[in-house]
Amino acid sequence: MAMGKPKIRFKGYEDAWEQRKLGEIYGSIGNAFVGTATPYYVEQGHFYLESNNVKDGQINHNSEIFINDEFYEKQKDKWLHTGDVVMVQSGHVGHAAVIPKELNNTVAHALIMFRNPKEEIEPYFLNYEYQTDKVKKKIENITTGNTIKHILASDMQEFVVDVPKYEEQKVIASYFSHLDHLITLHQRKCEETKSLKKYMLQKMFPENGKCVPEIRFSGFSDAWEQRKLEEYLGVSKEKNRDESFGKDDVLSVSGEYGIVNQIEFQGRSFAGASVANYGVVEGGDVVYTKSPLKSNPYGIIKTNKGKTGIVSTLYAVYKPKNNVGAEFVQIYFELDSRMNSYMHPLVNKGAKNDMKVSDENALKGSVIFPKIDEQKAISKYFAQLDHLITLHQHKCDELQKLKKFMLQNMFV
Repeated sequence: MAMGKPKIRFKGYEDAWEQRKLGEIYGSIGNAFVGTATPYYVEQGHFYLESNNVKDGQINHNSEIFINDEFYEKQKDKWLHTGDVVMVQSGHVGHAAVIPKELNNTVAHALIMFRNPKEEIEPYFLNYEYQTDKVKKKIENITTGNTIKHILASDMQEFVVDVPKYEEQKVIASYFSHLDHLITLHQRKCEETKSLKKYMLQKMFPENGKCVPEIRFSGFSDAWEQRKLEEYLGVSKEKNRDESFGKDDVLSVSGEYGIVNQIEFQGRSFAGASVANYGVVEGGDVVYTKSPLKSNPYGIIKTNKGKTGIVSTLYAVYKPKNNVGAEFVQIYFELDSRMNSYMHPLVNKGAKNDMKVSDENALKGSVIFPKIDEQKAISKYFAQLDHLITLHQHKCDELQKLKKFMLQNMFV
């Protein structure tokens, strides 16, 4: 049945799309093995494709299960071949993926299998159509179950999809495959740079008991000095007494993003009726938050790289002295283990899990810093890493937005 046309289309394609039942497209729509294969699980053997391997149109290998030869051969009539499509039928219902060449002759568990197409169909086209909001909603409407959602293979036999001619299917699938490739590329680059940063946070700072780091820039040979943090930072007493800063200027401290505007970051202000007793934080000031985070039970230390603002009394604000770079202080404490081991001896936790430590006492611990020139070199290097991480993450986010927009506009 002729249906309609998408809003955005590649040049040269004008025919209306048709509505087709999946049962008309595939010769076989049925369940993969359902039940327990526990006695057949082995440490190394044949890959066993399960529902938790299928998400967002792709097959991931985050968790892998293998089965022995005997069980594998018993399932021969249900082997999946290159180009077949599988769909999650319980839990994350509707997530689908295409079987790639490297998984030809794969055995699956608790998935709906679409096999033996009766006509030319581009499986990756259908795979992307399943990711559109329209199809997701249609699948949701045929699910059963209150706690755990479920769909039946028989329901998918009657499920209607909108399809263009085969050539247009291939062009659309190729376009989205290219987008996915770029998204994966930038995600990988982002994760690789994060891993490099974590490695360098360990190697470019001295280990306990040592006074020089394992990795160092050329031209620096002096031993690092162990001193109290109070020799590098001083407590700021500046308060918002005249209320020149309002609730729009309240700052928060994020483990991942550093010091951020509370409204811009969290969508609202959590300030009290008055902000007159809030501490003023200028650019280059160092802030310690006396609130526990998942990876930092004793709080975190960050440097304000943005506009001047104010923070509640749950935060301590410090002014860097002439012998230290504010950015270096944040980098030094970015490694969770270093931050936690520094604060642990100084902090007592209250009944409400808050930090019982004065602004002054939080500076009583020992740190090991190099001279200011080496601090600057280290800070510059990590600023470059942060820039690359932000760049790849931003590119990834933009591509995700583009993909979402195109999914809604390149399908009927």
